[in-house]
Amino acid sequence: MNIQETINKATITLKNNDIKTPYLDSELLLLKVLHKDRKYLLLNSKETLSKEHLFQFNNLICRRKKGEPVAYLINYKEFWKEKFFVNKDVLIPRPDTEVLIEEVLTIYNNDKKLNILDIGTGSGCLLLSILKERKKFLGIGVDISKKALNVARFNAKLQHLDNRVKFYNSDIDKFFIGKYDVILSNPPYIKNFDLKYLDKDIAAYEPKVALEGGYDGLSKITKVINKASYLIKKNGKLILEMGCDQKNEIVKKLKNKKFYINKIIKDYGKNDRCIISTKI
Repeated sequence: MNIQETINKATITLKNNDIKTPYLDSELLLLKVLHKDRKYLLLNSKETLSKEHLFQFNNLICRRKKGEPVAYLINYKEFWKEKFFVNKDVLIPRPDTEVLIEEVLTIYNNDKKLNILDIGTGSGCLLLSILKERKKFLGIGVDISKKALNVARFNAKLQHLDNRVKFYNSDIDKFFIGKYDVILSNPPYIKNFDLKYLDKDIAAYEPKVALEGGYDGLSKITKVINKASYLIKKNGKLILEMGCDQKNEIVKKLKNKKFYINKIIKDYGKNDRCIISTKI
């Protein structure tokens, strides 16, 4: 069976199992097996695949049709301007989170020398993307998961940023190191009751610790705000990702901790996604 026939057959299989992007997923999984780029597929669509490659590919398709995310199967996700290594120990980076990066780059130019803290750093994609853009920034990433930090450290090495970033395994409640000009966080903010209604790709495979926000979805966000009020410098910026229906409650919590609300940013779907505040 040649490359194009193999992709077409796999596409039908995934489509029949309600996979949203069957053709793209089939391409990505075949590229993983062949260790080639998409240009190769286009130029060699009639090439016959070996039995070994077909076996490996069909195994990946079988896993994908059950809902296992492509990013975990190919072990990377494109985010901002780079590819980040990901596995089942970290949340898969979402395009909507890129709005946090856009805001930091808008607020701070290349001349600033700042200390930045990322609470719940996961794969490190958010913090490392900013450090890549701002050469004078120094970063700290904190996460409760040791396995997630192993991924973040690996990504820092891949991006040649390990000389400007440190990672700490800690619950944010127990973290007391340093004072920061900028604090970022994409904390878990999904209500526990709502977890079972997530897409199967997410609910069955992504780490619960990176999703569960407590009974009201606000427990982890509250911890971040409370700790940030202690760790942040005066006039420092706190930039938070949030659920689309959480704005009003989070604004109250920030004001109670003497943060001034600068603005609310909408994501690419026009939902409230990011809140920027300043410590006063």
